[in-house]
Amino acid sequence: MTITQERKQELIVEYQAHDTDTGSSDIQVAVLTERINNLTTHLKANKKDHSSRRGLLKLIGQRRRLLNYIQKHDYAHYQALIGRLGIRR
Repeated sequence: MTITQERKQELIVEYQAHDTDTGSSDIQVAVLTERINNLTTHLKANKKDHSSRRGLLKLIGQRRRLLNYIQKHDYAHYQALIGRLGIRR
């Protein structure tokens, strides 16, 4: 259900814009997407886990806000990012 430190580092390296970039919007969206995917598989097995479902909805909302920010500032970059992450809107 949680994301390991190694996996988080892999995502940071994959989505960073430059060498010292550790918290840009792209990285935050990638990490949130990984957490959302993990929680989704958890909830498929544990249908009555309502507290995790609430956490999942909060993560989805946070990712949506970040994606709206990216879309507002650079639409082409937004399209490329959701294509890389496999997110459909």
